[in-house]
Amino acid sequence: MKTASVGALSPEFVLLGFLAQGPAHGYELHQRLSRDLNQLWHLSQSQIYNILNRLERQDYIRGTVHEQTKLPAKRSFELTDAGYEHFETWLSEPTRLSVRAIRIEFTSRLYFSLAKDRDYTASLIAEQISDTNSGLTRLIKAQAAIPDNQVFNRLGLDLRIRQIKSILEWLESCYELVTPNTMKTKQA
Repeated sequence: MKTASVGALSPEFVLLGFLAQGPAHGYELHQRLSRDLNQLWHLSQSQIYNILNRLERQDYIRGTVHEQTKLPAKRSFELTDAGYEHFETWLSEPTRLSVRAIRIEFTSRLYFSLAKDRDYTASLIAEQISDTNSGLTRLIKAQAAIPDNQVFNRLGLDLRIRQIKSILEWLESCYELVTPNTMKTKQA
C-alpha cells in the first residue's frame, strides 16, 4: 500500500539506491551514508530506521530478521520490485532548478548513476545541463522584465542567475570528468 509521495530531496532515495546495490542492515546503511555521502546527507541511525520502516510499509523494501548467537537479531533490508522501479524513476528524472536541489539531489543521483554506468551518467549530466540552461534563459528573461527601480528584485534574481551559471560550470566539469575518453575522441 502506497502512502503520500515524498519529495525528491528526501533521503529515502539514497537508502533505496544503496539497497539497489544489495541487501544491507540499517547500521550498514548509516555507515555507508556517513562514509560516502556525508557532505550531502546527515542522518542519525534513528532517522534511517524511521525511513526504512516507512519504506517497508510502502512495499518499497522488505525486511528479514537474522538470528545471531549471543547477539540480538539483525534485520536486513532489500528492495522489492516496486522499490527498484521507484528508485529508477527518481534516478532518471532531471533535478529542478534550485541550488539546494542540485547540490543535494542531483549530486546523489550522480553518485548512483556513476555506480551504474558511465554512459548513463553522461546522459544524465547532459540532460541536467540542458534543463539548467533552459531555466537560466527563463531567469534572464524574467530579470529583463523587472523595472530598473525594483532594485532588490533585480538583485535577488541576479544572485540566482549567478548561482545557476556557477552550477552550469560545475555540471560541465562533471561531464568532462565522466567522459574523458569521449572528450579526447571529439577533440582529435
